[in-house]
Amino acid sequence: MNDTGLLQYLKVHAERLSPLLVLTHDYPDPDALASAYALLHIAERKFGISGRIAYGGEIGRSENREMIRLLKIPAHKLRPSDYRNYPNVALVDTQPGFENNSFFPSRRAAIVIDQHTGVERPNAEFVQVDTEAGATSALLARELLASGVEIPTPLATALVYGILSDTLEFYRTTNRETVEQYLRLLRYADMHVLARIQNPARPRRFFGDLAAGIEKSNIYGRLIVSHLGAVEFPDNVSQMADFLLTCEGIQWAFCTGRYRENLHMSLRTSLPDAQAGEVLRSIANRPREAGGRGQIAGGRIRLGDRSDEVRWDEMEATLTDRLLKRLEVSQRQRVTPLVDSSDGQSRQNTQSNSSDGSSTQHSTEGV
Repeated sequence: MNDTGLLQYLKVHAERLSPLLVLTHDYPDPDALASAYALLHIAERKFGISGRIAYGGEIGRSENREMIRLLKIPAHKLRPSDYRNYPNVALVDTQPGFENNSFFPSRRAAIVIDQHTGVERPNAEFVQVDTEAGATSALLARELLASGVEIPTPLATALVYGILSDTLEFYRTTNRETVEQYLRLLRYADMHVLARIQNPARPRRFFGDLAAGIEKSNIYGRLIVSHLGAVEFPDNVSQMADFLLTCEGIQWAFCTGRYRENLHMSLRTSLPDAQAGEVLRSIANRPREAGGRGQIAGGRIRLGDRSDEVRWDEMEATLTDRLLKRLEVSQRQRVTPLVDSSDGQSRQNTQSNSSDGSSTQHSTEGV
């Protein structure tokens, strides 16, 4: 990662930039939350720039909620008045024109710091995009360490988690400088709190959604696909894709989920040299509807009225067909469900027979 001059930019324009709105994508993950937290801390403590962290959607995943609660990250739901009250906007872990944020595409941002590949150069005064970093948190960690400001334990813990989560504990990157930033931050982080964040209590619906996602999964050779239908939160889609990619023999995992007027998509791959972002953009209706880098990608397609089930079903089928062609999966490839529902019914019948004594031999053979 080369010296990008963020600190110099903030120093020169400090008076003009204040107050600064730090905007993440609509459904921020740990990397986005940690990056926004770090940028605001540097701006306030080093240069006296006041600001506010905002996101346009919701935070649904249990780990992300716990992260905000335990680390007291000052992230807020975007208000209509924020664009009037904060004339300068910094986008982190996203870019102007991306479909995953609530920034006006026609507006020029003050700052963009991101790790994702874009379709064109971001419309911003200062741009720092490094697709090799593995996590936007790594970019902000470097700036934080170079700034010389105090590093509070909650912020260090957030950045450590942001790096770990987006690199899948360094499975998705071998960037040496990112590893070094991570190791330097460890001395300031609270690993006990981090463990609590990574292992939160989950609502019952989470397990129902997980079971439904597995039930709806189909395997096409090295590809697994699951159309989840209606989801409680959009980040359930990426969580399921991450989970399904761990299935033995799978190299690609693709999931969709219906949330309000949008069909959310998530694509994951275990292939180290694959470009998931390019693949997902190629199957979306428009390139701007998707993005990503390396082994992860996500996006959303606005479909409108949820009552038109046929339209939603057709879009899911179309995306699957496009992906099969893009990945050159043979049309003759036999489609198999991840789990055979008949197996579960068979086990249930066996247990029922055993309990009423009609199959005594089977109930005693394993004792």
